[in-house]
Amino acid sequence: MGSRLALVALTASLSGCSGGSDGPDESRQGGDTTIDDRKYTAFTHPAANLTMEEQSKFTLGTSPFNFVWEIPQLGPQYNNDSCLGCHVGFGRGLPQIGPTGIIDINGPQSEALVRVSLPEGTPDVPGGPVSVPGYGTQLQDHATNGAAEASITLTWTEQVQTFGDGETISLRTPHLAIRDGLGNAIPVDMRTSFRIAPPMIGLGLLESVDIDALADPADADGDGISGALNDVWNPETHATERGRFGWKANTPTLHIQAASAADNDMGLSSFIFPEGNGNNDIQDDQMEGMAFLVSAIAVPAAAPRNAEASHGRELFDQFKCSSCHLPTLVTGTGPIPELSNQTIHPYTDLLLHDMGDLLTDARPDFEAQGVEWRTPALWGIGIATTIRDGIAFLHDGRARSYAEAIMWHGGEAQASHDAFQAASKADREALAAFLETL
Repeated sequence: MGSRLALVALTASLSGCSGGSDGPDESRQGGDTTIDDRKYTAFTHPAANLTMEEQSKFTLGTSPFNFVWEIPQLGPQYNNDSCLGCHVGFGRGLPQIGPTGIIDINGPQSEALVRVSLPEGTPDVPGGPVSVPGYGTQLQDHATNGAAEASITLTWTEQVQTFGDGETISLRTPHLAIRDGLGNAIPVDMRTSFRIAPPMIGLGLLESVDIDALADPADADGDGISGALNDVWNPETHATERGRFGWKANTPTLHIQAASAADNDMGLSSFIFPEGNGNNDIQDDQMEGMAFLVSAIAVPAAAPRNAEASHGRELFDQFKCSSCHLPTLVTGTGPIPELSNQTIHPYTDLLLHDMGDLLTDARPDFEAQGVEWRTPALWGIGIATTIRDGIAFLHDGRARSYAEAIMWHGGEAQASHDAFQAASKADREALAAFLETL
């Protein structure tokens, strides 16, 4: 039995592939780190088992995370002026970008972003995407003074699809009109990828999972699911390492994730991405505190399942959703001892999967191809709209409901899409009822 197949078997044993109320308890989604809160504050707590010293460190980390950065630290080019601006309540951002953003002290703010690169050329770091001259690998659509480097307008088109029972659903597709800050066409063949901010719970737990043991790039177990790894550049170690964070698994550690977001989204330098003169915008202790915060946000307990949700849990396995959204994982040893050796229920394998041409961004990101996306964790998805109104799903926020998200699945997930499309309305609603408990 291959390593991935063995872990899937372990998952089945721990989580009970039969689902239902009689299966083993999956409610402590974050293991011993789980907190009991499913209100709008659910994503704001430190892991339940942190020491008093670690809880204090978590609290200190909220200051730079919540802080609204101003000139001269902010920018000069940026997308938003605070981490909290995109991760309200530590949840996901809205698919909102451009001049119609929320007005803050520094002007409009965007909650989504656009990654860019050239199809050919020499990358800035080994194996990475090729920077666009004058723009880098991410567009900043706001500026502290003068014109932003890009003007981005988001529109949507709708298409109707039909379920097997005749009921219809409308799916929307995002379209970006991108020009330079003065409204002129950008004269390069630029690859683009529109992305919203993902939720932030349980990331330190996921950092401790052995993703190599989960990988099955050649589909050795013959289940039609490959599960690939992304090898990415770590600017701290100056080496290529496994990527596990971001929509394309293009970031190796939470330390890098926090510093990269500060640099790209807000124009804030740090000791990880320093300025040439050594005067960094974020002090070293602020950067370390923010990285710890990002690592230690707790996962809320799942809600109890009624009969409908228990049936939905069974369908989650029958439709093979659990082939990629693995219900159960076990953490190894990580930087925070309290997060180590935990049995968790994140509903992800942290691997890249071909999601089909309808979801491709046609933009490679290290070894991740345009059609490949990292399986997002589903824990906490049932209270996403409790955290904030208007929340949407998938990497670009095109899905306004669970049903829309599933109907966009293709590639390796085509069989799951087809099973859901052919299911009765009662079964579709049961699957949604199960997801509401997560």
